Amino acid sequence: MAGHIGRISLLPTTRTLANGVPLARGIALQTSAGGGAHGHEGPRKDVPAAWVYKVDAKAHIGRTNALPTSPFFQQRFMSTTASTSAASASATGVPDFSKYRATNPNTTRTVSYFMVGALGALSASGAKSTVVDMLSNMAASADVLALAKIEVEMGSIPEGKNLIVKWRGKPVFIRHRTPDEIDEANSVDIKSLRDPESDEQRTQRPEWLVMLGVCTHLGCVPIGEAGDYGGWFCPCHGSHYDISGRIRRGPAPLNLEIPAYSFSDDDKIVIG
Repeated sequence: MAGHIGRISLLPTTRTLANGVPLARGIALQTSAGGGAHGHEGPRKDVPAAWVYKVDAKAHIGRTNALPTSPFFQQRFMSTTASTSAASASATGVPDFSKYRATNPNTTRTVSYFMVGALGALSASGAKSTVVDMLSNMAASADVLALAKIEVEMGSIPEGKNLIVKWRGKPVFIRHRTPDEIDEANSVDIKSLRDPESDEQRTQRPEWLVMLGVCTHLGCVPIGEAGDYGGWFCPCHGSHYDISGRIRRGPAPLNLEIPAYSFSDDDKIVIG
């Protein structure tokens, strides 16, 4: 059967009818072919046409919505696709997990508590070891503790003489004073001193004077039994201290410092 193909150049549509059919001059686009009385108003409108296939549960249905042509808007097409399946329509069965569930919920809770407690105990033990090691390293060594306190035999220091001992890296002056030196120290007017201190405030026993041998100016070591006041003299910058270790002349601002000391069994001086 031979077919004839003809090509016709048509004029563009100018407007659209109310039923959505484009209107062009000289062309009847609203004319449609007969539908075998299967249209919306035909006598066989409820009977599907012979060319319609039967739709089963696995059929694929396609729908296309097309807007009519318009001189003012661009033609757009919207298509939706829906597929149905008998398997998807059926309800999804939920597996039975009852045999995997614990019959007593307190059993798993006890195990959880035990694990948490064991982990806490291990963490506390590790923290304790770390703290103990840190504190032991920070503690003073045996040689430092040995020098923290020193004992001096008082019988080894004659009256009117000085003894210099080393304590914590500093020199300590110990003076066994005579009665004349004690009277001289007490006769000084305290109001005239740069750093007012009485002799009683600087000694525990009048005959024993214990003080650090470090000048309060710049840290030099003063010379004993020297200076204008018969006490100690700093050769670095000329500070003069009296027989009680009090500053009397020179740039030093304070008296010689008195360390912590005590007397033990009336024959020893314990410094520190």
